[in-house]
Amino acid sequence: MAVNLSKGQRISLEKVAPGLSEVFVGLGWDTNITDTGRDFDIDASVFLVDDNEKLLSDNHLIFYNNLASPDGNKSVEHLGDNRTGAGEGDDEVIKVNLKQVPAEINKIVMTVTIHEAEERQQNFGQVQNAFVRVVNAENQEEVARYDLTEDFSVETALIMAELYRKDGEWRVNAVGAGYQGGLQALLDRYQ
Repeated sequence: MAVNLSKGQRISLEKVAPGLSEVFVGLGWDTNITDTGRDFDIDASVFLVDDNEKLLSDNHLIFYNNLASPDGNKSVEHLGDNRTGAGEGDDEVIKVNLKQVPAEINKIVMTVTIHEAEERQQNFGQVQNAFVRVVNAENQEEVARYDLTEDFSVETALIMAELYRKDGEWRVNAVGAGYQGGLQALLDRYQ
Protein backbone atom coordinates (compact mmCIF):
# COMPACT_ATOMS: atom_id res chain seq x y z
CA MET A 1 0.00 0.00 0.00
CA ALA A 2 1.31 3.42 -0.96
CA VAL A 3 2.39 5.99 1.59
CA ASN A 4 0.65 9.34 1.07
CA LEU A 5 3.17 12.05 1.85
CA SER A 6 2.64 15.54 3.19
CA LYS A 7 4.79 18.51 2.24
CA GLY A 8 8.21 18.13 3.83
CA GLN A 9 7.67 14.50 4.80
CA ARG A 10 10.51 12.05 4.17
CA ILE A 11 10.41 8.28 4.00
CA SER A 12 12.87 5.48 3.43
CA LEU A 13 12.10 3.46 0.31
CA GLU A 14 13.81 0.46 1.92
CA LYS A 15 11.36 0.56 4.81
CA VAL A 16 8.19 0.88 2.70
CA ALA A 17 9.33 -1.37 -0.18
CA PRO A 18 12.28 -3.57 0.87
CA GLY A 19 14.56 -4.62 -1.99
CA LEU A 20 13.24 -1.97 -4.37
CA SER A 21 15.68 -1.60 -7.27
CA GLU A 22 13.90 0.16 -10.11
CA VAL A 23 11.15 2.77 -9.95
CA PHE A 24 9.06 4.92 -12.20
CA VAL A 25 8.42 8.43 -10.96
CA GLY A 26 5.13 9.64 -12.41
CA LEU A 27 4.25 13.31 -12.47
CA GLY A 28 0.77 14.51 -13.32
CA TRP A 29 -1.41 17.61 -13.42
CA ASP A 30 -4.58 19.12 -14.84
CA THR A 31 -4.91 22.67 -16.08
CA ASN A 32 -7.82 24.93 -15.19
CA ILE A 33 -9.81 26.56 -17.92
CA THR A 34 -8.11 29.93 -18.21
CA ASP A 35 -8.43 32.98 -20.38
CA THR A 36 -4.77 33.15 -21.46
CA GLY A 37 -5.81 31.88 -24.88
CA ARG A 38 -2.85 29.51 -25.07
CA ASP A 39 -2.46 25.84 -24.24
CA PHE A 40 -0.28 24.83 -21.31
CA ASP A 41 2.94 22.91 -21.94
CA ILE A 42 4.22 21.65 -18.61
CA ASP A 43 7.57 19.86 -18.63
CA ALA A 44 9.15 17.50 -16.13
CA SER A 45 12.90 17.85 -15.61
CA VAL A 46 15.31 16.00 -13.36
CA PHE A 47 18.41 17.49 -11.76
CA LEU A 48 21.08 14.94 -10.84
CA VAL A 49 23.09 16.65 -8.12
CA ASP A 50 26.02 15.92 -5.85
CA ASP A 51 26.14 16.24 -2.07
CA ASN A 52 26.66 20.01 -2.47
CA GLU A 53 23.30 20.17 -4.31
CA LYS A 54 25.03 21.17 -7.56
CA LEU A 55 24.39 19.74 -11.01
CA LEU A 56 27.30 17.45 -11.89
CA SER A 57 27.35 18.68 -15.52
CA ASP A 58 24.95 19.99 -18.16
CA ASN A 59 24.35 16.35 -19.15
CA HIS A 60 23.02 15.67 -15.65
CA LEU A 61 19.90 17.73 -16.38
CA ILE A 62 17.41 15.22 -17.74
CA PHE A 63 14.51 16.66 -19.77
CA TYR A 64 12.77 16.35 -23.15
CA ASN A 65 15.97 17.27 -25.08
CA ASN A 66 18.29 15.08 -22.96
CA LEU A 67 16.33 11.95 -22.10
CA ALA A 68 18.95 9.87 -20.24
CA SER A 69 21.67 10.30 -17.65
CA PRO A 70 25.22 10.23 -19.04
CA ASP A 71 26.29 7.08 -17.17
CA GLY A 72 26.72 3.94 -19.26
CA ASN A 73 23.66 2.30 -17.71
CA LYS A 74 21.40 5.31 -18.35
CA SER A 75 20.23 4.85 -14.78
CA VAL A 76 17.84 7.82 -14.99
CA GLU A 77 15.66 8.10 -18.08
CA HIS A 78 12.89 10.51 -19.06
CA LEU A 79 10.26 8.60 -21.05
CA GLY A 80 9.21 11.57 -23.20
CA ASP A 81 7.47 14.91 -23.38
CA ASN A 82 3.69 15.17 -23.03
CA ARG A 83 2.81 18.51 -24.57
CA THR A 84 -0.83 18.62 -23.47
CA GLY A 85 -1.17 16.89 -20.08
CA ALA A 86 -4.49 15.50 -21.31
CA GLY A 87 -5.94 12.33 -19.86
CA GLU A 88 -5.81 10.58 -16.52
CA GLY A 89 -2.76 9.31 -14.68
CA ASP A 90 0.89 10.19 -15.18
CA ASP A 91 1.59 12.95 -17.67
CA GLU A 92 5.35 12.42 -17.72
CA VAL A 93 7.42 9.56 -16.32
CA ILE A 94 11.02 9.23 -15.18
CA LYS A 95 12.55 5.75 -14.88
CA VAL A 96 15.23 5.33 -12.19
CA ASN A 97 17.35 2.24 -11.61
CA LEU A 98 18.29 2.89 -7.99
CA LYS A 99 21.01 0.21 -7.96
CA GLN A 100 22.82 1.70 -10.98
CA VAL A 101 22.76 5.42 -10.14
CA PRO A 102 26.45 6.44 -9.92
CA ALA A 103 27.72 7.13 -6.41
CA GLU A 104 28.51 10.79 -7.17
CA ILE A 105 24.79 11.44 -7.65
CA ASN A 106 23.48 12.07 -4.16
CA LYS A 107 20.06 13.44 -5.05
CA ILE A 108 17.59 13.16 -7.93
CA VAL A 109 15.42 16.28 -7.96
CA MET A 110 12.04 16.00 -9.75
CA THR A 111 10.76 19.33 -11.08
CA VAL A 112 8.06 20.71 -13.35
CA THR A 113 8.05 23.99 -15.24
CA ILE A 114 5.61 25.77 -17.53
CA HIS A 115 7.09 26.27 -21.00
CA GLU A 116 6.96 29.95 -22.07
CA ALA A 117 4.96 30.77 -18.92
CA GLU A 118 5.67 34.50 -19.02
CA GLU A 119 4.76 34.90 -22.69
CA ARG A 120 1.60 32.83 -22.19
CA GLN A 121 0.71 34.56 -18.89
CA GLN A 122 0.51 31.24 -17.09
CA ASN A 123 1.45 30.01 -13.63
CA PHE A 124 0.91 27.03 -11.37
CA GLY A 125 -2.11 28.73 -9.77
CA GLN A 126 -3.88 27.73 -13.00
CA VAL A 127 -2.92 24.08 -12.48
CA GLN A 128 -4.75 21.63 -10.25
CA ASN A 129 -4.41 18.02 -9.12
CA ALA A 130 -0.60 18.09 -9.40
CA PHE A 131 1.08 15.00 -8.01
CA VAL A 132 4.27 12.98 -7.98
CA ARG A 133 4.34 9.28 -7.26
CA VAL A 134 6.97 6.57 -6.95
CA VAL A 135 6.00 3.23 -8.49
CA ASN A 136 7.79 -0.11 -8.17
CA ALA A 137 8.77 -0.88 -11.79
CA GLU A 138 8.76 -4.61 -11.11
CA ASN A 139 5.12 -5.01 -10.03
CA GLN A 140 3.62 -1.57 -10.93
CA GLU A 141 2.60 -0.95 -7.30
CA GLU A 142 2.59 2.63 -6.08
CA VAL A 143 5.06 3.00 -3.20
CA ALA A 144 4.70 6.69 -2.30
CA ARG A 145 2.62 9.62 -3.49
CA TYR A 146 2.57 13.35 -2.86
CA ASP A 147 -0.42 15.44 -3.96
CA LEU A 148 0.31 19.16 -4.02
CA THR A 149 -2.39 21.20 -2.33
CA GLU A 150 -0.80 24.66 -2.21
CA ASP A 151 -1.90 27.46 -4.52
CA PHE A 152 1.15 28.59 -6.47
CA SER A 153 -0.40 31.74 -7.96
CA VAL A 154 2.80 33.34 -9.30
CA GLU A 155 5.19 30.41 -9.52
CA THR A 156 6.22 28.95 -12.90
CA ALA A 157 8.55 26.23 -11.60
CA LEU A 158 8.08 23.63 -8.87
CA ILE A 159 10.38 21.21 -7.13
CA MET A 160 7.97 18.34 -6.60
CA ALA A 161 10.08 15.75 -4.79
CA GLU A 162 13.57 14.38 -4.32
CA LEU A 163 15.00 10.89 -4.25
CA TYR A 164 18.14 11.06 -2.13
CA ARG A 165 20.69 8.81 -0.46
CA LYS A 166 21.09 8.68 3.28
CA ASP A 167 22.86 6.03 5.32
CA GLY A 168 23.26 3.83 2.24
CA GLU A 169 19.59 3.78 1.26
CA TRP A 170 17.28 5.76 -1.01
CA ARG A 171 14.66 8.01 0.50
CA VAL A 172 11.90 10.28 -0.80
CA ASN A 173 11.33 13.87 0.24
CA ALA A 174 8.02 15.55 -0.66
CA VAL A 175 9.27 19.08 -1.37
CA GLY A 176 6.48 21.12 -2.99
CA ALA A 177 8.54 24.32 -3.37
CA GLY A 178 7.56 26.95 -5.93
CA TYR A 179 9.79 29.38 -7.82
CA GLN A 180 9.24 32.34 -10.11
CA GLY A 181 11.36 32.46 -13.26
CA GLY A 182 10.65 29.03 -14.74
CA LEU A 183 13.42 26.59 -15.57
CA GLN A 184 16.07 29.32 -15.32
CA ALA A 185 15.27 29.79 -11.61
CA LEU A 186 15.94 26.09 -11.04
CA LEU A 187 19.13 26.19 -13.11
CA ASP A 188 20.32 29.12 -11.00
CA ARG A 189 19.65 27.09 -7.84
CA TYR A 190 21.53 23.95 -8.93
CA GLN A 191 24.45 25.29 -11.02
